[in-house]
Amino acid sequence: MNSRQLVLGRIRAALGDTPATPVDVPREYRPAGSAADLDLLVHRLTDYRAIVHRCAGGEVAQVIGRILGGRRIVIPPGLPRHWLPDSVAAVIDENLTVEQIAAVDGVVTAAAVAVAETGTVVLDAAPDQGRRIISLLPDVHVCVLRADQVVAGVPDALARVAPHRPLTWISGPSATSDIELNRVEGVHGPRQLHVVVLPPA
Repeated sequence: MNSRQLVLGRIRAALGDTPATPVDVPREYRPAGSAADLDLLVHRLTDYRAIVHRCAGGEVAQVIGRILGGRRIVIPPGLPRHWLPDSVAAVIDENLTVEQIAAVDGVVTAAAVAVAETGTVVLDAAPDQGRRIISLLPDVHVCVLRADQVVAGVPDALARVAPHRPLTWISGPSATSDIELNRVEGVHGPRQLHVVVLPPA
């Protein structure tokens, strides 16, 4: 008997008899069980160094103009055009190359859902959010979120998104730490995240 057979034999002995058919895994995740707290989301996002702007629906273009005015940005094909001020030059992502996306100054997207408990905004590649790559390469990401898209916890968010869609979970701007634990932002994503929060639809 070689070492491999010895180890596998011990594993089999430790496991004992195993069922012949796979065991059903329960998928009824615990919902948060409480109402979504918009103030908690704002607090978490701010703590992660995102910048939060609360405004009325008709003020989105003004807010985006203050953030990205005079810059060249990329937008997903389904983004509402009335959100964009005249002061930005918008390029629609119709299969732009990596180089074209990296050359713009910022991106504006909508969101699928946001989690108050974790301070996380979730994108699901819907037409108003676009491909994942456009939220990763530009230096500034402006994400427009309605208050009725905010849920209390992660299980509540999972219930709102389709599992087969490509999900991007964002908790603040891109950040990492070097070997001395100094925070470095923008290494693998936007250095600035702005979340524009609108009233419910």
